[in-house]
Amino acid sequence: MLLMPLISATLEVVLERLLYQDRAMSAARQRLKGKVLRFELAEWETPVILVFGECQVDVLNAWDDTADCTVRTRLATLPALRERQQLTQMIKQGFLDVEGDLQCLQQFAALLDMAEFDGAELLAPWLGDIAAESVSRTVARRLTRTLRLLRTGQGRVTQSITDEWRLAPSALEQAWFCDEVDEVTRAGEDLAARLEKWEASR
Repeated sequence: MLLMPLISATLEVVLERLLYQDRAMSAARQRLKGKVLRFELAEWETPVILVFGECQVDVLNAWDDTADCTVRTRLATLPALRERQQLTQMIKQGFLDVEGDLQCLQQFAALLDMAEFDGAELLAPWLGDIAAESVSRTVARRLTRTLRLLRTGQGRVTQSITDEWRLAPSALEQAWFCDEVDEVTRAGEDLAARLEKWEASR
């Protein structure tokens, strides 16, 4: 993907502004120091790898060593990572596939949760104040809609599983059905035998 270096560089700037400017987040950052968090997104062939340091985070697209935590998911799920209380639920429902140290992902989610995200402030140096505010509002609306869809989807999946479970026949019902099928089969065989006898007697 030709745009990946640009995406990685932009993401690095955004994450450093979000996570490394506020001194109050220093203790939370220390927990991630030296950790490597790898994201494999269904829409992209190239992974996004976050390497957390003392004063910065490096965003890479290749890493020779094993990451502390690898997360496989979709782009639409990423905004929900800020809601760290939902992580376990999202993993159970298949929105996140996590391999390695889950605590690494939880600590990253905690950092995102603590960060005061102001999209307009991050974009202003490149776009200007008015354009940055407009883009920020548009993105915020779409993220809100995506999160709402995710929550609705989770609810529908849960409801579907519950409904299917209710509709599934019990062991007793399955045994009764098998007996009925055997009975119909025997009746069919008896009828076929009688027809053969009748044909032979003509």
